[in-house]
Amino acid sequence: MIAVIDYGAGNVGSVLKAVQRLGYPAERVDRSEPLTRAQKVIFPGQGHFGSMIAALRERCFLSALREILQSGTPFLGICLGFQALYEASEEAPESPGLGIFSGRVQRLTGIFKVPHVGWSQLEIERPTRLLSGVAPGSFVYYCHSYYCPATHESAAFTEYGQRFAAAAEARNIFAVQFHPEKSGDVGLKIFRNFLEL
Repeated sequence: MIAVIDYGAGNVGSVLKAVQRLGYPAERVDRSEPLTRAQKVIFPGQGHFGSMIAALRERCFLSALREILQSGTPFLGICLGFQALYEASEEAPESPGLGIFSGRVQRLTGIFKVPHVGWSQLEIERPTRLLSGVAPGSFVYYCHSYYCPATHESAAFTEYGQRFAAAAEARNIFAVQFHPEKSGDVGLKIFRNFLEL
């Protein structure tokens, strides 16, 4: 079973449709218990970092997520689901993240409009399983005001006022700042890569 986490926000319906379109059984999971039998976990996040952490805590997802991340079960974080993997976020300094990646999520600044909404190019820095077959310079769809800083797990970047991590990969943990469910054929390729692990 492919578990798609529903903590009360996030683009869950579109992610489910994308996974099911590729022929994989996927279930919306709104409590932590079913995660223990999931073969893969997808965490689509959207909204405010602090509200997300509070909702995960309220639904007892935090400890279950930590177990999944350490267990070797393939995990894909999307947008805020990527940001949750960092130690903290400027958006809600009082709400610690899951601490898988070092550093703090930061607000986009510079000459461009915030939030960053629309299509931007991927600068693929190293080969990864998640981005296999995705051409450098491919366009993907973004909707975010905060960004993930580079770490040694970062695999691809995007420029929007500053250069930020667009994708990361470490062991069983995969994450993207963009929305593959809104990124057309490129997004479906990324989902397929994850589902075929």
